[in-house]
Amino acid sequence: MATPHDRLHALGIELPAAPPPAANYVPTRVVPLAGGRSLVYVAGQIPRKPDGGMYTGRVPGQVTVEQAREAARACGVAILAQLEAAGGLEKVEQIAQVIGFVNCEDGFGEQPEVINGCSDLLVEVLGEAGRHSRAALGTNSLPRNVTVEIAAVAVVRS
Repeated sequence: MATPHDRLHALGIELPAAPPPAANYVPTRVVPLAGGRSLVYVAGQIPRKPDGGMYTGRVPGQVTVEQAREAARACGVAILAQLEAAGGLEKVEQIAQVIGFVNCEDGFGEQPEVINGCSDLLVEVLGEAGRHSRAALGTNSLPRNVTVEIAAVAVVRS
């Protein structure tokens, strides 16, 4: 049976170090539950490129839907990196929820297609454990003018 790390390798993705917080907050919060499980709340992750730059701009005027999907996928990589740092991907039982924000112009309605970039990656890497409930929301600005910001909640074995 393939592990999440095997799947990442097969996808050609090298998990980066978990990004540090950009302000006065923690990147993850682990909340113990009964039965040897915990909830891991992952703070909103912004889309970083492999060269360290960020995906920026509003959809669709400055950024295409496909480019925004790539940005959402990059947020998914950051979420996985945070979960790895919080205890390891092998302990993830379920991604419970994803909340995605898309920096977009008035009238844009393809937020679900954009956030699929993250959702698809989570399922590719974690299998059924990557399926989640979700909100895909549009906003007229995001910090640092990033294209997408995504937060998540996961159930993990303690």
